[in-house]
Amino acid sequence: MSGGWLRGWRPAASMAARNLRRNRIRTVLAVLGVTIGVLAVAALGIFGNVLALGAADAIGDIGTQVVVSPNADAGVESLSTADVTAIRRAVSDPAVGDPAVVPLYSDNAVVAGTSSQTFATVYGVEQPGLAFAAAEGSLPDRHRRGVIVGADVAADIGVETGDAVEIAGRQVRVVAVLAESESFSPVAPDNAVFLPESAFAADGYAQVLVVADSGETARAAASAIRESVNAREERVSLFELAAIVDEINGFFDLLSTFLLGLGAISLVVAGVSILNVMLMSTVERRQEIGVMRAVGVTRRDVLRVLLAEAGLIGAAGAVAGTALTVLLVAGLVISTPAVDAALVLDPTNGYYLLLALVFGVGVGIVSGAYPAWQAANERPVDALRS
Repeated sequence: MSGGWLRGWRPAASMAARNLRRNRIRTVLAVLGVTIGVLAVAALGIFGNVLALGAADAIGDIGTQVVVSPNADAGVESLSTADVTAIRRAVSDPAVGDPAVVPLYSDNAVVAGTSSQTFATVYGVEQPGLAFAAAEGSLPDRHRRGVIVGADVAADIGVETGDAVEIAGRQVRVVAVLAESESFSPVAPDNAVFLPESAFAADGYAQVLVVADSGETARAAASAIRESVNAREERVSLFELAAIVDEINGFFDLLSTFLLGLGAISLVVAGVSILNVMLMSTVERRQEIGVMRAVGVTRRDVLRVLLAEAGLIGAAGAVAGTALTVLLVAGLVISTPAVDAALVLDPTNGYYLLLALVFGVGVGIVSGAYPAWQAANERPVDALRS
């Protein structure tokens, strides 16, 4: 059955190609309209996706962090050891993923090196390795002595591992310099220094940083903390960074849809052009179609020929538009060093090429459907009289 179906379309496609060559200017203009529409859909879709991928790359892993702070509205000024224990208990459930819990003391002070000084946030932390990484030196499992310096602070005051710094009038030796943060972090480690907890005389912690392996785990941890720690009263407030990431992703999804809509308008215009070409073609060839019907050519065969013409216009424009999109994107990567080639070559961009290709062919067939149906169903006698 499939072989007979193909045999019916092969002569139709051959005749359609011959008919299109008879009026090359009109055909080329119709193909050009589809080409521009496909180029617009594919290029705008890819550009929107590259922007979204770039934003996700720049954001990094902030969606894996949850910041727990005392709820000042409920009169809670700091987080007690009992609060930290409750937070650890809440997130220790295997269903949550057992993320790291890092309580932090917090203060501000002038940090002075050998030749300069700067104002920085000073944190007290016991297990810095759970949340940060070192570029110089090594982070202790338990922070008991010395100071860990953020990348920007180290650069500003010109210190390295082993040097001495002065913090609030106290000399402390640098045990490690943190690696430069590649993404936003709620504690801004680049512009901070980290002392042992014993250096603080505060009654409670300023905040607790919950570090998970994924955004999904972070969301589960935040929910568990709300249900457990805030079961009786709103003792803590949560700053869930995964929610911000979701909003950013939602914005870029909307942007991509908007850009695709702009490109789709071009394809709709191209579809109207094909509709016009096919209507004019059927009117001009009305007697020819009437003769075909009079000598025994079936309605199905006439329909096939005209649909094949519209499909060929759509396919030619779709292929040309897709090829031009690839060249345009390649030219952008070559001429603009700021564009990361890895983002452009991401497999998800292929979806927009395929979407534009299928859309272009579909526009051609849909636009030619009505003229083809009208011509195939006209009575041969009426066609010959015209």
